[in-house]
Amino acid sequence: MASRKGQQEIYRPAFEGSDFPHISYGIPFSEACQSHVERTFRASRVFIIASKTLSNNTDNLKSLQAALGKKVVEEARQARADLLITLGAGSLTDAAKIIALALANDATTFEDLDRLDSKGDWAAKRTDLKAPDVPIVSIPTSLSGGEYSNLGGGTNDRTHQKHAFTGPIKGPALVILDPALSTTTPDSIWLSTGIRAVDHCVEAMCSLGSTEDSDRDSATGLRLLVPGLLRCKHNKQDLEARQSCMLGVIDAIKGVFQHNVPLGASHGIGHQLGPLGVGHGETSCILLPAVCKYNVSANGDRQRKVYDVLCSEAEVDRLLAIRGLSKESANLGDLLDAIISDLGMPRSLKSVSIGRDKLDVLAENSLKDKWCKTNPIPLENKGQVMEILEMVVE
Repeated sequence: MASRKGQQEIYRPAFEGSDFPHISYGIPFSEACQSHVERTFRASRVFIIASKTLSNNTDNLKSLQAALGKKVVEEARQARADLLITLGAGSLTDAAKIIALALANDATTFEDLDRLDSKGDWAAKRTDLKAPDVPIVSIPTSLSGGEYSNLGGGTNDRTHQKHAFTGPIKGPALVILDPALSTTTPDSIWLSTGIRAVDHCVEAMCSLGSTEDSDRDSATGLRLLVPGLLRCKHNKQDLEARQSCMLGVIDAIKGVFQHNVPLGASHGIGHQLGPLGVGHGETSCILLPAVCKYNVSANGDRQRKVYDVLCSEAEVDRLLAIRGLSKESANLGDLLDAIISDLGMPRSLKSVSIGRDKLDVLAENSLKDKWCKTNPIPLENKGQVMEILEMVVE
């Protein structure tokens, strides 16, 4: 599809062999959105969920509203919305998924939502619920990758525990990628969620359930993400690097949601660190190197494969030299620590205001998460979780 400005849109399935979701990139997000609202979805009652930052500090929301005109509505249920659009980071995408599920199942209260969740099992399939029928278009400004999954996470404001919403929940039907839009995203969010995507790749490759296909896709994701993130850190306007990161997220997510590779404790503990006020991406920045070190006795050979993939990239090779690390003697945990530190991301619980008084609850809640049980060294008791937390507390 050609843009009126002469640019060319690339519109294709995100995953080879699957029509869901499609991705669009190459033209401005508002232009792509206008086109697909009219031609692909034929929607007339559009409900936009936008981030506060984009709404208050930029004209991006106004640009989208102007492009859609009278199709924009104010309230999803009352207006009988026939399309949800998210403009912002990954938490908005999760919110749209849960809203669509709630609309399909007449859920309006905390108790109703509790009836819809999967009780911590991220692989559960609920056959007693109606599938959402309102499609979602996601315009992401972060790299967490939730727009490519049929899972949704939501935190109960009363208990501060994160809940999993799974099948028959549906992810976005279309993801619109615009690297220029992402330049408005603070580095703290862009880079940390980029490490969240790196975490998908690393834990998938290090999983005892990994496959040749999942390893291939995860390695591709790492080659796009890590050099791209390092370039973004040193030049916020590097749109090529930003697009590489956005495309790398797709390969990163394949291991989990296309190849069904179980992840590990970085994700499992991170799911419960989020409700304590830590950003989704920051949890991976803090936990991933420590989890790799904890697991090395069980998956050292797999960790070495990840290490070799990363060290083959020129930007990573330069970072090793700057940090005084030897390729021969450093390990994956050391290398990830160097990358995350170079990006200026948090490396301890203390740096995100989580003190020792929170560790007991964090450890107990983590044991309820499925991916702690599928960690290469399964986390079966509180002491194991505490051992990892002690590595990152200060």
